[in-house]
Amino acid sequence: MTDQFTIENGLLRAGSSLTVPVIVGDGVGPDIWRAAEPVLMEAAKKGERTLSFFKVSAGEESFKERGEPLPTETLQALRDYRVSLKGPLSTPVGGGLRSLNVTIRQALDLYACVRPVKWIDGSPSPVKKPEKINMVIFRENTEDVYSGFEWPSKSEQAKKLIKFLEDSLGVELSPEAAIGLKPMTEKASKKLIRLAITQALAEGRPSVTLVHKGNIMKHTEGAFKTWGLEVAREEFKDKTIEESEVKGETDKLIIKDRIADNMFMQSILKPEEYSVLAMPNLNGDYLSDALAGQIGGLGLAPGANVGDQMAVFEATHGTAPNHAGKDLVNPSSLILSAAMLFDFVGWEKEAASIRLAIEKTIKEGIMTYDLARQLGQNKSVACSEFGRAVAKRV
Repeated sequence: MTDQFTIENGLLRAGSSLTVPVIVGDGVGPDIWRAAEPVLMEAAKKGERTLSFFKVSAGEESFKERGEPLPTETLQALRDYRVSLKGPLSTPVGGGLRSLNVTIRQALDLYACVRPVKWIDGSPSPVKKPEKINMVIFRENTEDVYSGFEWPSKSEQAKKLIKFLEDSLGVELSPEAAIGLKPMTEKASKKLIRLAITQALAEGRPSVTLVHKGNIMKHTEGAFKTWGLEVAREEFKDKTIEESEVKGETDKLIIKDRIADNMFMQSILKPEEYSVLAMPNLNGDYLSDALAGQIGGLGLAPGANVGDQMAVFEATHGTAPNHAGKDLVNPSSLILSAAMLFDFVGWEKEAASIRLAIEKTIKEGIMTYDLARQLGQNKSVACSEFGRAVAKRV
């Protein structure tokens, strides 16, 4: 269904109409989708756009009905329509897949997990000046620990690998060790960093910071830094400058690098000094949630899994099965992820109207329990009521 887009400077652009497949998701997925859909439809209507959704099957419901958690036709729909929305998914026991989320990313080569983090006025925060936080995390999505290469302690596979490491490479390991591999390639790392630099330049952001643990893992995380600097030097030479070369003011994009543990501290003490962060998978997993915690939690954190002219936009939180069906949780993560989808296809005004509506709603004190409890408020609204309030303010 690619005919609903044109390509302009390598970017997808939708016209006046758009059709989007939706994986509603497990647990609280149906709750947040029911709250989100009216907001998105209202934004499209106000922008004189035609928007339609159709559900595709995945997760627990699909496993119960079809015996498979991720049908082939679902993946094909995500490919054909290029942009899609996804609620939280659990991987059913016995489903044969290590993680549905990881499977989707790898099957569609969605190599970048993109997570913008910006505080919304009126929302809670454990830090004194959350308004200083305005970052976008670009996390490599297909390699590192998410590649899935690991074997349990005392397994035959682990024993064979330990023996090979000892006999061929002189590595000494406990025979009872569990084994995991951490593959990182130049190609995947450079794709991720290239996208981060490209988007930073397009948005006029001041810097891109390569976040890594290269002081310890020199040939994987250290290589990530090296490859990132190569991308900047070879492909963006006239538009970027390395931090060590900056002498006073510059209109070029500054390329920084930080050791991962230091970056956690910097994100609290000096968040205003960081704009775009590019990092391997595990670092990005940790730091995305840590930053989300500073702006009110995952309920306010949007995200996208992005490839070349294709993306799946998703709620970044889990399925929260204890809250399923209770009309309780915050739908903002999914709503804001849909706003990212609108930006991705060139519907910037509609995206802006959604973000502004959420800001107005929260600033007026209308919020779900996850935010209200952090502020010490007894009054909160249901998931569906919050959705209606946002739609009214679009």
